Amino acid sequence: MKNIRNKACLSLILIFLFLGFVPLKGQGFVLKKDIYVAEDEVLDNAMTFGGDILVKGKINESVIAFGGTITIEGEVGEVVLGVGSEITLKSSAIINGDVVVLGGELDREYGVVIKGDTVYFNTSEDVSKFLKEGLGGVIGISLIPFLLIIKLITLFIWFILAVIFAAVFPRQICLASAQIRKSFWPIFGTGLLGLIIFFGLVILSVFLCFVIIGIPILISLITIGIIIKIFGRVILFHFFGESLARAFGSKQPSLLLSVSLGFLLVGMITIIPILGALFSFVLSIIGWGVVIRTRFGTVENWFRRNSLTE
Repeated sequence: MKNIRNKACLSLILIFLFLGFVPLKGQGFVLKKDIYVAEDEVLDNAMTFGGDILVKGKINESVIAFGGTITIEGEVGEVVLGVGSEITLKSSAIINGDVVVLGGELDREYGVVIKGDTVYFNTSEDVSKFLKEGLGGVIGISLIPFLLIIKLITLFIWFILAVIFAAVFPRQICLASAQIRKSFWPIFGTGLLGLIIFFGLVILSVFLCFVIIGIPILISLITIGIIIKIFGRVILFHFFGESLARAFGSKQPSLLLSVSLGFLLVGMITIIPILGALFSFVLSIIGWGVVIRTRFGTVENWFRRNSLTE
């Protein structure tokens, strides 16, 4: 049993390293615990897990922290995202994009410039309030079915994931989203074939579980499936949101605005009984197709590129 767990853990690590490397390739990320950007220093992106980020110089794209702190005194080109982080924006700070705070604290000094949107969501308090009022209503006198509450909680989780992925992979999401309009049917066909092969491999790995080796394979396949589903769904959020924003006259909607609008549109449709489930299945096909064909948004058409290199 210990060997099985070790193999499963090793498989998961390899998958996350591979799938994490593909979208971030060429993104120029600096990933370490504590990051200091001096006044005359310029970086593309900065990310930390539980560390501190201090920016006195310039970040061309995104500053992202999971826990820890973010202090901005200089300039950020796109997104400042904190998940459970303390964010401080000094009076000299210039944020050309959005500021997103999920379950953390935001301190803005007078004079700070934020050209995009500010999303401040105290996740822990909002979730506890939602569960207390929603589930309390189910036990007492409720007008909202229990299953609907579960769907709303699921949508809430999707929104958090969408914001994080949009901040971490902005270029990849935009590139992949643009390919849906260019090559819809090839993407749909690729997604359908990919799902058929995936579920075939899952069934095969279930049978292989009887000979032990199938357990880590099954865990690996499930992990790959979850990552592709999330990445593909966020791409679709952007696609629908950008189309909706342009339909209402916005020439260049921000990434966060597009993803948020797309999330709201898709969320409202998927809540509808039967129709929502069918719509979600079609979205899964398209999402798988666009992720596979663009290799997580790193190329316009992976197959065409491979055929040219051959």
